[in-house]
Amino acid sequence: MSGTTWFVGIDLQRVFGDPSSAWCAPRYAAAASSARRLAAAYPDRTVLTRFVAPAAPDGAWKPYYEDFPWALVGDDDPLYALTDEVADLPARVVTAPTFGKWEVLRPAVGEHPRLVVAGVATDCCVISTVLAAADAGASVTVVTDACAGSTDENHTKALDVMALYGPLVHLATTDEVLATCG
Repeated sequence: MSGTTWFVGIDLQRVFGDPSSAWCAPRYAAAASSARRLAAAYPDRTVLTRFVAPAAPDGAWKPYYEDFPWALVGDDDPLYALTDEVADLPARVVTAPTFGKWEVLRPAVGEHPRLVVAGVATDCCVISTVLAAADAGASVTVVTDACAGSTDENHTKALDVMALYGPLVHLATTDEVLATCG
């Protein structure tokens, strides 16, 4: 699998897409729509990730969940379900109780893949996953309009930081990525 291009949709879940959620990414709907378009270009090479609460938070996660006790539900709770925009995609799904998903992605995509990454939140789970993957030797393209941040400002800041990691990390739009597929 090494060197193969994979589409990775990060945490396209109700907890981040539902406007009533404290963790909603304001531009989630647009990001999820673009992610769906991207997944169609990689029908056999799509992985979706899910963030879930740990069964028993420890370390710094203890005070974190003291601030967000409503999020301490089982990983099968509807809160952590994939949203309708992506739930029916033919994809592998990996789950982790961490912001970064590289450790659970690596077995699915191989040691040194090319990743096309979309998802939420740009300034949390996306950046945590992208930087770990790049550090491990993956070539990563972050699809700027297929990501959504906790705020527009935080989205831009996270993209600016990831751009500093070129040539390991590249930024592109959905249309730019799709123009190179096929």
